[in-house]
Amino acid sequence: MELECLAWQGRSAAHRLAFERCTDVWMDVAGAARAAVARATAIRAPEEQGQSRGIRPGPRALVAAVTATVALVAVLVVQPWRDVDTYGTGIGEQRLVLLRDGSRMSLNTSTRVRVELSPAQRRVSVEGGEAYFEVAKDESRPFVVSAAGTEVTATGTAFLVRLMPSHAGGRESLDVTLVEGQVVVQGSGSKASNQPIVMAAGDRVRVGRGQDGRPASGTSAVAPERDRPRLDQVLAWQRGEVIFDNMSLWEALTEMSRYSSTPITVDPRVADLRVSGVFKTGDSVGFVQAVAALHGLAVHKRSQAWELTVK
Repeated sequence: MELECLAWQGRSAAHRLAFERCTDVWMDVAGAARAAVARATAIRAPEEQGQSRGIRPGPRALVAAVTATVALVAVLVVQPWRDVDTYGTGIGEQRLVLLRDGSRMSLNTSTRVRVELSPAQRRVSVEGGEAYFEVAKDESRPFVVSAAGTEVTATGTAFLVRLMPSHAGGRESLDVTLVEGQVVVQGSGSKASNQPIVMAAGDRVRVGRGQDGRPASGTSAVAPERDRPRLDQVLAWQRGEVIFDNMSLWEALTEMSRYSSTPITVDPRVADLRVSGVFKTGDSVGFVQAVAALHGLAVHKRSQAWELTVK
């Protein structure tokens, strides 16, 4: 029987998923099932003894037996299959997670997500950081990623979600980049931000950012903006690289600081200098030295941080 079961599971992913769901249900209701079975057995024993003597069980015994059986069936039926897990990465760490529905989830540095899979829906909450989703196609179960009051809904596609913390009392900033397929982005807040946005491959939707790309100041809702970035630049972290193309020094050092426990600060007078180049993630020393040489800045190591200042 065991070999036949394994062979049946090997025929398709649907068979394997069905077997896993059945296993989860039995694990979830094991305690309740034992209690119900124990009650039913306790009632059934006198019945069998009475039947062996030709005595019919009384109404109360029948009602109790039926109630116990219905309770057992109800537990098995109403308990939905559900799989909830939390995944995370530390500073400079990356992680690939294969979800039970066949989807792949790549986590970048300092990322935390919560995954909940059920027969009706697949839901992921991004609590911070950056995650790339390659969604297994299943039109009957939408794949919904939520972050900072915004939801990204897909059935089978590949997209990147990046949630950055608030800055200077402002709101969190969210970037959604669609690599292939189609997704719908919908947020909460103002009427402008709450309108569904249907993205096409190559699109990026940015929520909570100002015109200079920095997180917007203040707590009021900011209408989403759409652009089309270089995908090799957006996904460079998967190769252990960071690519800057005429980016402000402030943005560049903020990005580099994500991959190192040693932060980089900059003199406000030079924060708007432009930076271009390819750098290794986590190479803070190489980055500050290259920028200092490019713009004639001074580099200082102060306490636990690197600082770029005017000479």
